[in-house]
Formats: sequence, C-alpha cells, structure tokens
Amino acid sequence: MGVNRYDNLFIQRNINPFPYTSKIKGRDKKLPPRDRENHGLRLQRQLDHLWQEAKEQDDYRTAVSLPIRQGTYIEFESLPDFDLASKSLEDRAKGIRLLNVRTVKVQEKEVKKATVFVPKGKENNYLKKVEEYLNNETKTGKPKNQKLINSIENIKLAVLESFWPISQIKWIPEGKPEWCEVWLSSDLKEVEENFRRLISQTLNLPLQKEALRFPERTVVLLKANRTQLMELILLSSDIAEIRKAAEINSFFIDMENSEQSDWARELVERIEIDDELDVCICILDTGINNGHVMIEPLLRDEDRNSYDDAWGLDDHNGHGTKMAGLSAFGDIKAALEESGKIKIYHNLESSKIIPNTGENDPKLYGAITSTVISNHMINNPHRKRIICMAVTAPKYETGDGSPSSWSAAIDETTSGFLDEEKKLFIVSAGNINDNNEWTNYPESNMSLSVQNPAQSWNALSVGAYTEKTEVEARQHKGMKVVAPNGGLSPFSSTSLVWDNKWPIKPEILMEGGNALKDSFGCYTSEELSSLTTYYKPFERHFDYINATSAATAKAAWMAARIQSKYPDAWPETLRGLMVHSAEWTETMKSQFLEGTQKKDYRKLLRICGFGVPDLNRAIYCMNNSVNLIVQSELQPYDRKADGSYKTKDMHIHELPWPKDILLGMGESNVKMKVTLSYFIEPGPGEIGWKDRYRYPSCLLRFDVNGTDSKESFLQRINAAANSDDNDLDSGGGNVKWVLGKQNRHLGSIHSDLWEGTAAELATSNFIGIYPAVGWWRERSWIGRWDRKIRYSLIVSLISEEETVDLYTPIITSIKTTVPIKI
Repeated sequence: MGVNRYDNLFIQRNINPFPYTSKIKGRDKKLPPRDRENHGLRLQRQLDHLWQEAKEQDDYRTAVSLPIRQGTYIEFESLPDFDLASKSLEDRAKGIRLLNVRTVKVQEKEVKKATVFVPKGKENNYLKKVEEYLNNETKTGKPKNQKLINSIENIKLAVLESFWPISQIKWIPEGKPEWCEVWLSSDLKEVEENFRRLISQTLNLPLQKEALRFPERTVVLLKANRTQLMELILLSSDIAEIRKAAEINSFFIDMENSEQSDWARELVERIEIDDELDVCICILDTGINNGHVMIEPLLRDEDRNSYDDAWGLDDHNGHGTKMAGLSAFGDIKAALEESGKIKIYHNLESSKIIPNTGENDPKLYGAITSTVISNHMINNPHRKRIICMAVTAPKYETGDGSPSSWSAAIDETTSGFLDEEKKLFIVSAGNINDNNEWTNYPESNMSLSVQNPAQSWNALSVGAYTEKTEVEARQHKGMKVVAPNGGLSPFSSTSLVWDNKWPIKPEILMEGGNALKDSFGCYTSEELSSLTTYYKPFERHFDYINATSAATAKAAWMAARIQSKYPDAWPETLRGLMVHSAEWTETMKSQFLEGTQKKDYRKLLRICGFGVPDLNRAIYCMNNSVNLIVQSELQPYDRKADGSYKTKDMHIHELPWPKDILLGMGESNVKMKVTLSYFIEPGPGEIGWKDRYRYPSCLLRFDVNGTDSKESFLQRINAAANSDDNDLDSGGGNVKWVLGKQNRHLGSIHSDLWEGTAAELATSNFIGIYPAVGWWRERSWIGRWDRKIRYSLIVSLISEEETVDLYTPIITSIKTTVPIKI
C-alpha cells in the first residue's frame, strides 16, 4: 500500500432519478392439473362439511353459555410440491384476512398451508368461487378462478397448529402454561384493548403489559398451555399467529485477573476525551457500574437508564461493565502497555434491559429494546448513537433465519419507522457455550445457528474469529489451542444451516478469543480472552471477556471511530464501511473455501460473513486505493393512472474514473469493490414472506456497466427482471463478480468484488441502483407506497502496484467536474 493516507471521498452530486420499468414478468406459479368437475365437487363437499362443523361448534358453545368469536378460521392446503395461490385467498373488502402461510415437509415434498379468517356472513365466499369454477369460463375459455381453485388440495377448520410456525410446533406448551407470543391480526390500539379485555373477562390468563406494533400486526405476551390456547382461538377473531416467547441466554463468564488498580488509574491519567462530536455507544445489557475509575469519565449518571425502575441502574452481573470496557477502549491491554496519550472520541450510555435476580419470566424483548432506545433518543436527540447489544435468546431458536418479534423490532427501530431517525444497531451473533461442542470445532460452528435477534436485516451482526494462539507453555503443558491463528473462534455461531433467502449473518467477525484443549476436553483461558473492566472495582479493576460479546463491543468501538472521523456519515454508511473494509483471512479461506464456484463462496459467507473489518481501510484512502461514497435516496414506487402501482426510479452514478491511467496500466491487476447499504422497514408475520407479504418494505440492487456503453447499460438495467423471488439480475457487461448476484442479493447490505485487468476496469464507471419489489408497493393500502428509501453506495478502486497514483486524478475530477444530468 502507498504511504500517504487521505480521507474518503464523499461524492455530492445532483442525481436525477431515471424512470425504471421492468420488462420481464415474474414466473407463473407452479399449479397442478385438475379434473375440473371432480376437483370442484370435492372442494364443495369439504366446504359444506367445514361449515356444518363450524355451526355445530358454535351451537354447542351457545348452549353451554360460552362466548363465540365472530367468524371462522380455515386452513387451506396445497398438493405436495405445488404452489398455493395464497394471495387470492384474501378479500380485504369482505373482511376475509390471510393470517399466515407455512411450508411443511411431507415425505420430502413441500406442502403449503394458509390460515384464513372468514367473518360471519361471508361463509359463502369460497363456495361461490368453486361454483364459478365449475360453471363459468373466462374470455379465454378457462374455468373462472382456475389458478386459485386448482392450487387448493384440501380445506378444513383451522386447529391450534394452524397458528404456529412449523419449526415451533414442537414447543406448543402442553400441561404447564408457558409464555407465548400472540400475534394479533391488526396494528390498531382498539384491537389490542379488546383482546386484553377478552382475556381478563374470560380466560383470566397472565398477560404482560408490553406490546409491539408492526404493519397490520400487534404482538403481546400471554402465559397459557395447549388447552387454554385452543380456547383462545375459539374466543378471539383477531389471532394471526402464536409463537414461543424468547428467553435470553445466560452466557456470562467470570474470570480471575491479577492486575492491580494502579494500572487503571495510570491509564485514566493518559486519557483525552474529545466529546465535541457528541458520538456515543449505547450499551443494552445488565447495566454498567460507572464507579469504575476507567468508566466514570465516559459515562455520566444521567446517561444510565433502566427499562424498569425497580431493576435499578447498577450492573448486577458484570457483563454490561465488561462490554463497557472494550467499547470504550477497544483494546485495554494495548492501552495499558502504551505510555502516550490515549484519545477517546466517544462517550457511553447504558440501558439496563435484564432484571437482577431469579429465573425471570420471558419478556417481550423487542418492546423493551425499542422503549429504552426511545428514552435515550428523547433525552439526547442530537447524539450520534451506536447501539450495542450482546444479549441473545438461543432457547426456542428456530435456527432457519426467519424473523422474530425481537429481530423485527430492531429492524423497525433502526429503519426510523417510529421516529424518522435511522440508527446503527450492532448485535452479537450468539455463542456456542457448550465446551463439548468446542471439541468438534469447526463442525460444531457450522451446525449451530446464529441466535435471535441477530437475524435482524438492518442490524450489523458480529461473529468472532481469533488471533489469540499464544499461551504460557509451563502453565498449560500438554494443551493446544482449538482454533488456528486467523481462524473462526470456537465460540462463534453461523448461518450455514439457514434457508438461503435470509440475510448473510454474521456480516463481520471481530476478535473473540480462543479455547484450550487436551485429551479430557476443552477449556476457556484468560490468556486467550480480552482484558476488560470488572464491575466490582473495590475487589479488582480488571476482568476478561471473550466470544461474540467481546467481538460486538470491539465492533461498536470501531463504528464510533468511523463516526467521529466522518460526523456526517449516515448509519447506513457506517455499517457499509465496516462490511466494505472486511476481508477473509487466509486461514478462513483454507478452513472453509473449498473451491472458486459461487456455492463455495456462499458457504464461506454463511460461516465467516464478509470477513474481518479493518479500521484503516474503512476510514482512509491511499494513493493506490480510493474509497468513493455516495449518500442518496430514491423513490422506488409510484401509483399509475389506473390506480395500480409500479416501480418508479433508479439512479445512475457516473464515477470519476481515472480512465487514462487505467488504460495505461494495461494488464496490471486491479480490483473494484462495491457495497450498497440501506435499511428496510419490516413486515413480520409468517405469511409466506412473498407476494404482498414480503418481509422487506423495499429492496435495492446494484449493477455495473462493465464493458457496456452508457446507452446499452441503461437498456440492460431497465430490462432487469422484477421477479417474485427478487433473485434475478441483468446480465452482460462482462463483469465477473466473485460472489455473484445470488450470494450478494440477500438482506439489506450487498457487497461484491470484481477483479480484472486495469484495461477492463477502465470503462466500468457507471453504477446503477434500482429497486426490487417490497411490501410498500404490494400492500399499498398501508399508505407507504410513495416513501423514499435512503442508501449508501461505497465503491473502492484498488491497485496492487503501490507506485500507482489513482487518488490524485480522482480527487481532481471531483473538484472540477460539473454534475451530468441523466
């Protein structure tokens, strides 16, 4: 690398939106062929039986003076390995609501199931559709309602299992009542109030005060067993789903430390705090004890709060104060060993989200998380805040990457849906705590899933790697380290077992320590962990922390450094720079990269994310390595004259490429890295996560012109597919991405690398940003179809030749070029 360092280049040019209209339609659903008469008559019989059964059920309850709901829950089922036209099951004008869509494996074949609520008076809706199917034809001569009716194999009354995600059915509480999330089918306050009134007047079940609201969903916590839940769905007309409540992990590790308190005081004397930029790290944990001499200068009493006043503000466990030490200093051991001044550019905030003692009831942690963040925002609205949380809920983890109420609450909070303020949220991926699993390293890492709520789309989820491989030989005679230098930490969970439609998690890895092993098993070690602060300074000042907690605290420290360097950088940009600067170590590639095909990189991504971020790469350019950053927004959707909705805008960025220099370099190797970061608004609720009930509000994609001319590139982008799966992309331009569109178009941050000759890269100076379909467009009745979405685009041009100067011609072009309107 060159020796000169320069600031990143933020390009601020007027960008005119370019009208974007996809020319390629999505794939037709896979529907089975049917014998029209036999199939229609069979469904008629099923519906007749269903409504007779529902009437008998209501008559019985009325006879014994039990209340009845104002409608019926029905379950529709597809033929194995065929689609169910679930979108057509809903009729909002008639009050018929699609509540959830699930996929279950039956003899290795997928069966789609949908639960629907039909209000009283609308019982003939589906019978009428079947009759039209049997007796009427469309203008093209096909049976009316053919796509819907052909897709249905069975219709029956819904049962309790109809409301539970397939992966959680095994957790339906039997005799002993347990805390469950009840997802109501509306976000209206009056629906929640009616539900609470119904519970208090009839079942009298424990119901926690917290509630979470999402578009068309409200989540509350209820304690019940199977029998009580079955009665609940017979009483209430507003149930959409039921899930097991999250229970947090007790993963805190206490370790002894022989360091003396005068080290801490000597370190504090060398601290210089620059708080003019008003950057802070907000730690959500067990509280922080700011009586510690190293924490006190950075955490004021008024910046500590607790979700519940009865919990107090102090750290009852030690984990929060451990997080504070690393978040404040990054590397305490290095700071102690230095003799010069230590400049700190941020302060700390603390929110206590975990009660003090006992086996506490599960909480609606999404509501708690949103509330404490809101309190900090109200108290100090102008702070540039990095939110840091190393608390996860591995118990009752589905392990497939699907959203939870907690992860969706983080997405909602970070998106600015509630207060128009975007936020950077850094969360731990979760740990492998069983030391028996460490003996199976790294196979155990590949099989154990990233934990709730780290599947959040907008959060930066942090796993762990390690460079800690040196231990005192005499003290640990006969023992070896578990992980190699630069390898995945033994404690780090991964998303390799997830369905590949969900985001890459964790996105980055930070130092999380190592473990020791001998013939008897595996053990943690102080020497292989990170030094940090102890919550009882009157006993000792230092402690040790490891695993993804340590990694998350270090990631928050790095994010604060980037924010203090670039005060105007958006949260989307901070996340983007950390991912953009990440690289895999050679050890990681030797451990997990089995070839050069896209599927090989997918495995590496699912285990190690995008690699280990580098602070210098994130905040500096070199002569031969230039970072260009664009912060912009576009309106993805619009309403057409006929009242339907369409995709609206795309952006074309013409980058200030040093074409002459690149052409002069000829066959020299050059790299271009592109990262696109944005935040989505969540649409949780297990309704298939497709069609109008997609999880993200909007998706964005990027493409590069490569060898295409500007005109050809515009045509190619405008013809890019807009499929139901959002996984198609335009081809052409001879751009050979390392990861490829199938691997990078996941979640809400997309990063990829193109490596080629300088001559090939010389003309690749056009980057297009364009939208894919999300629920803002498909659920237009919510009224967010005309919203704009912000994004951060980061592009790096890198030459391996240290003598090449790419920076000077680029900065010169930026200063002299007049923006071109497109």
